[in-house]
Formats: sequence, C-alpha cells, structure tokens
Amino acid sequence: MEEKALSSIRFRHELKHDISTADMIAIRQRLRAVARPDPHAEGGRYLIRSLYFDTPADKALIEKQNGVSRRAKFRIRYYNGDKSVIHLEKKCKTGGLGTKISAALTEEQAQSIVDGRLDWMREADSELIRELHTRMVSEGLAPKTIVDYTREPFIFGPGNVRVTLDYNIRTGLGSTDFLNTECITVPAAQGICIMEVKWDDYLPDIIRDAVQLSHAATGSFSKYEACRLPSIDPRVGNEY
Repeated sequence: MEEKALSSIRFRHELKHDISTADMIAIRQRLRAVARPDPHAEGGRYLIRSLYFDTPADKALIEKQNGVSRRAKFRIRYYNGDKSVIHLEKKCKTGGLGTKISAALTEEQAQSIVDGRLDWMREADSELIRELHTRMVSEGLAPKTIVDYTREPFIFGPGNVRVTLDYNIRTGLGSTDFLNTECITVPAAQGICIMEVKWDDYLPDIIRDAVQLSHAATGSFSKYEACRLPSIDPRVGNEY
C-alpha cells in the first residue's frame, strides 16, 4: 500500500542543517539524553541506498539549485542491503514543509524500472507507480545516480518529532546499478554531515535546545546534488 494516498497528502515542518562531524557528535550525545533511537534502526543506525530520477534537462537538479519553493523528486530506496523491502518514493517540498509518498516495489519491478521496461507500470495498483510511468514517458524522467549514506534517526513523541543525522555520503556518479550491492561508490561532500528535523504542529523546546548550534544556520544541502556534482560544494557552488 502507498504510505499516503496522493489525494490526502499531509505536510510536515522540515529544517535541514549541514554541520561538521564534531557538531554531529555533540548533537548525537544531546539527543541520546532526551530522545530515543528509532527502534527500526539496527544498533541505532542504518545504511540507505537511493536511486534518484531526473529529466534529460536535469529539472530536479536545476530546481534545487535555483531554490524553487514547490518541487518534487522521485527515488527508489532500500535499507541495509536488504532488497526484500524496496520503496518507490516521491518527496514533495513546499517552502519549509515537506511530505513523502511511497509505494512498495519487488526487486523484479525495481530492476525493470532501472532497465526501462515500463509497460507493466500502466496497470499497477499503485497510483504513485502509474504517476512515475507517466512522467518517464512524457518527461523522459529516468534514473540518474546512486546515493549511499549512513543515517542515525531519533524520535520524540510530543510533536511527532524525528531528527536524523546523515553522514558518509557516497555517490555512484553516473551508475544506476542500484540493486548491485557491490556497485562501486565514491565519497561525496566529504566532511559534511546533514541534520534534518521534522515535526507536525510544534517543535518541543527540549528538542529545539538539543539540536541548537549557535554557528549553524538552516541550510538547503542536497545529497542528490552533491552526488551529481561530487567536486562541487552544493552550499556555495564552488570547488572544494
């Protein structure tokens, strides 16, 4: 089943900060004192592999670089190398709000999308799969690059808060060999960690204090952008 029906999307508040490794270690310690690790994370962390889609003209990449307020991107994702659970996801952003719609894929279905064998998608039960099919046919949307990273997630009940710390970002460059766990990836955005804070109606002060850094401003770091352009710092558009 899809995570949300496309007709009943609920947006959440989202803030993103690019931080140093030292900052991440400090915030991790604070969060451990006030929040709890996501119980689905093995040992408090998991590995994420995503395959991002874009048009021949790189619409998603350019919209991110230009700071377009309303935008969406498609990706396929699995965790910890476990290909028995694969999801197609559509991530939508509107200003500081975001939401995610997802649909389950089998390994065979995921590989057929990567290979461009799309006919079955027209008759799929999932509205999201059918939408991806339409966009792949009409806009030329296609797999662009693999993005790997490690995530440490924390949750806090009041406000339905979720804080994630992402690091060890790696890129497959132009590779779309998504289901090959031996696929070679290389470091991207070295030294940058990403903290994302998501909540529903309010952000409790105890979490706001735990993630506060006097020198860190809200950022717009994109792991997809960094992995498409690994020699470019996506925060400033200059080479490292």
